[in-house]
Amino acid sequence: MAMKTEWNLGILYDGFQDERYQADKASLGETIRELGALIAETAEPLTAKAAEQLLLQEERLETLAGNLLIYASLRQAANTEDSEAMAETAGLLRMYSEAAGSLAAAEKLFGTVEDPDALAGESEVIARNRYLFDEAKRNAKHLLSNEEESLYAAMDATGGKAWGDLQSFLTSTLKVDYDGKVVTLSEIRNLAHSADPAVRKAAYEAEIKAYEKVKDSVAFSLNQIKNQVTMISKRRKFESPLDQALDAAKMSRATLDAMMEAVKESLPAFRKYFRKKAELLGHKNGLPWYDLFAPVGENQTKFTVEEARDYLLECFGALSPEIRALMDDAFRGEWIDFYPRNGKEGGAFDCGIPDKKVSRVLTNFDGNFDSVDTLAHELGHAFHDRQVQDEPVLLRDYPMPVAETASTFNEVHLGRYALAKASGEEAIALLESNLSNTAQCVVDIYSRYLFETAVFEESGSKFLMADDLNEIMLRCQEESYGDGLDPEIRHPYMWLCKSHYYSSGLSFYNFPYTFGNLFAEGLYAVYREDPEGFMPRYKEMLRTTPVHTMEENGKIMGLDLTDKAFWEKSLKGIEEEIERFCKA
Repeated sequence: MAMKTEWNLGILYDGFQDERYQADKASLGETIRELGALIAETAEPLTAKAAEQLLLQEERLETLAGNLLIYASLRQAANTEDSEAMAETAGLLRMYSEAAGSLAAAEKLFGTVEDPDALAGESEVIARNRYLFDEAKRNAKHLLSNEEESLYAAMDATGGKAWGDLQSFLTSTLKVDYDGKVVTLSEIRNLAHSADPAVRKAAYEAEIKAYEKVKDSVAFSLNQIKNQVTMISKRRKFESPLDQALDAAKMSRATLDAMMEAVKESLPAFRKYFRKKAELLGHKNGLPWYDLFAPVGENQTKFTVEEARDYLLECFGALSPEIRALMDDAFRGEWIDFYPRNGKEGGAFDCGIPDKKVSRVLTNFDGNFDSVDTLAHELGHAFHDRQVQDEPVLLRDYPMPVAETASTFNEVHLGRYALAKASGEEAIALLESNLSNTAQCVVDIYSRYLFETAVFEESGSKFLMADDLNEIMLRCQEESYGDGLDPEIRHPYMWLCKSHYYSSGLSFYNFPYTFGNLFAEGLYAVYREDPEGFMPRYKEMLRTTPVHTMEENGKIMGLDLTDKAFWEKSLKGIEEEIERFCKA
């Protein structure tokens, strides 16, 4: 029987009219009202009974809202023109926003508890959520008043969140004129991997031209989102949006600075790689953007989804029977929506459904090795999901930097596995593919980090038109890629097509990719030194990520992330691969 190539969301609901959906939606409204009533009758000092009731209500709220919003958002991602999904998502967000004041009030109450251990001794519910009381104390200074929290959540649904939805809608429905046809943005961006240089160049030119249709609208979205984030960040008493992002990431500035300093020092090596690739492709002035993802060598193997499955199962079976079993579940259990189509969101993502102990994965599979690599990456996220799925309902969310660790670890292993099996031109092709992916996580992400920093700084004093944003992006690409890229053929619209910039609740969704990549490189070195003892420690680290800082995660694995030497060591292995490629 042929493999299903679209995901099945029936484990959640069979549509918005499904009795289960309607019942859960009604229960969500009731739970929000009950939480509000509990808050109204709860006063300091918080008793064990009152704390337990609040936590139970929050757990129910999180489960119901999670299932409903996951279903609606997955429906919308698969078809951004699904007006019913858009309406339901917006409605659910409005409902959930009504709980914001109550949730803020509950957190403030938890933060007033003088002796959480004493309360935990009286209640198993409090004991399993003990960490929340420490977090509440830490976060107290950043909370708005209960009324302000409620108002902000309601306004964000039609403010920052809506502006982000506009970017997603405009890019996912953008019609690109190419080769006498009209194609989607995802389809045209996939052609960057084509073996035909004429196709790559024509696709790039068509992509750039298509952005002219939506650039002003998307620029307006970006300005409004960043201004909203800056305003709320100040109200929450953060020094800057970056400080707020680091706080949410549970990552110290010392770790970020150590990593970024090491990255900056490594840029000459990456530029050498880009120039070598340009030379192999016949360019004399650096690599033009349209050849950034051009395949090098003779590895033109195409994979069907069945062949991709078999390849991944063989690859990861040698690493971990558990990871292999999860991948098998994903392919057999209709977790994955594979192919691009009109209206479908671009890129790829994993979405855990913890209440059902499964995940769903969206990709835009085109049969190239990079598509196999993307599957390995997203199923790494799913493996992380599995490690936390049995943790308490309110303690399953982990910070963004480590969110990219299990996924990138999978990519590192897949790259090593594929390279070990290859020889000659195929080995060169795979080596270059690995370097290309790594360069995106290090060099391109560095340009995105610089870009977002600049946008936050400049949008406070002026409205950044599309041409302003193009200029900033090109400036940041110059600082990161340098003479590795042809200065005449870069990508001024990289700000427009990346959804990471368009979140009012998650800024600087760029450095986590660099962290994940380089941390994964370091973890893989630990694995190679101790294959037998690695996996239990690795799983424990992933399991406890919701309650640990990045630095504590490193300590579990015997690593000091505030030491630039760690990041230099991870980069040194990559630089050795660059030297190997340049001499091939």
